Amino acid sequence: MEKDRIYQWIDENEKRIVSFLRKTVQEKSVYQEEASAQAVVLEKCRELGLVIDLWEPDIQELKAHPEFVSTRTSFKESPNLVAVMKGSGGGKSIILNGHIDVVPEGELKQWEQDPYLGYVLDGKLYGRGATDMKGGNVALLFAMEALKANQVKLKGDVIFQSVVDEECGGAGTLAATLKGYKADAALIPEPTDMKIFVKQQGSMWFRLSIKGRSAHGGTRYEGVSAIEKAMAVLSHIHQLEKVRNERINDPLYKDVPIPVPINIGKIQGGNWPSSVPDIVFLEGRIGIAPNEKKEDVQREFEQFLKNIKEKDDWFYKNPVHIEWFGARWLPNELSMDHPFFQALKRSFIDVLEQNPIVEASPWGTDGGILSHIGNIPTIVFGPGQTELAHYPNESIDIEKVVKTTKIITSLLMDWCECER
Repeated sequence: MEKDRIYQWIDENEKRIVSFLRKTVQEKSVYQEEASAQAVVLEKCRELGLVIDLWEPDIQELKAHPEFVSTRTSFKESPNLVAVMKGSGGGKSIILNGHIDVVPEGELKQWEQDPYLGYVLDGKLYGRGATDMKGGNVALLFAMEALKANQVKLKGDVIFQSVVDEECGGAGTLAATLKGYKADAALIPEPTDMKIFVKQQGSMWFRLSIKGRSAHGGTRYEGVSAIEKAMAVLSHIHQLEKVRNERINDPLYKDVPIPVPINIGKIQGGNWPSSVPDIVFLEGRIGIAPNEKKEDVQREFEQFLKNIKEKDDWFYKNPVHIEWFGARWLPNELSMDHPFFQALKRSFIDVLEQNPIVEASPWGTDGGILSHIGNIPTIVFGPGQTELAHYPNESIDIEKVVKTTKIITSLLMDWCECER
């Protein structure tokens, strides 16, 4: 069979896949430093003879869009890359979307080796970005190469996107969508451990200001500690988290302890050990269920914070102030009856001879942008492991990269259709 021959080619080229993955991991591509890694991907796209579009997104154009979120002031030296494998016509098209940016490496002492060494040990490749999500991106590129190397011509277009700024809210994918790149479906190979995520939660960042009343530490009873009031707010927020998650009965979340968490990630307050603190700031992130609108989540959160005055009358005259700021990810969902999911499922079974695990994502992706703004049916499926993303000693299982490459190759052949 034709697919068996292509799968064999992928197995025979495993060393090349690993070598190229090492090369991408070795190029540090944190916030605003993505250019060198994009150059590696660009060269690969040129080798494959793809139609290339490389550009620095226009920050002013993006700011005019209501879904734009980013802390950037410019995309200088942070180019987006789209490379198209043109089909002969008549087949369905697909976007293969991956982000090239990675989160910072954190404290180096927690790494056993240099985070950007890209070393291989016991069947795994280690390095920042290996699992989130350069391993998935490499699977996309080698799926296209496998087809070209075996003279397989598709009818539908394959639109490969290597975007920037996903970790800050998805401005790169938004820029590509606004530039007009659309398709009949989209696949994002984020780290799902080869599970198929047909649903992804969204999320929003918030900042809370909680007032107290200052006093000398020796007479602290004359003041009101903003830290203690912040503790009351935290307890109140945990109650909202419980209420929101009790509403979720989607079986795809059965193995997720908290489908849509509310996380406090930063606390700042007080200015002197001998003073009662008069203000505390909490910054966090609230999850958005796949079927929710962000505006409804905002309203519920804001109303719940107002209700804290029923528990503590301090908040009648000193309400908690909330500000929505920073990153935001739109949710996404796709029915398992959709032809694109069925096509991916068939390809998964063809390669692994077993049914895939289908779940809902515990985090946000650029899928919400492709789905809501681009109106493109989108699925998240990739070789990396969720629990290793953003962690020290991040790694990816090489065997899973190879298997994912085969599955994506099969999907392209079925979804885009082969020219006979």
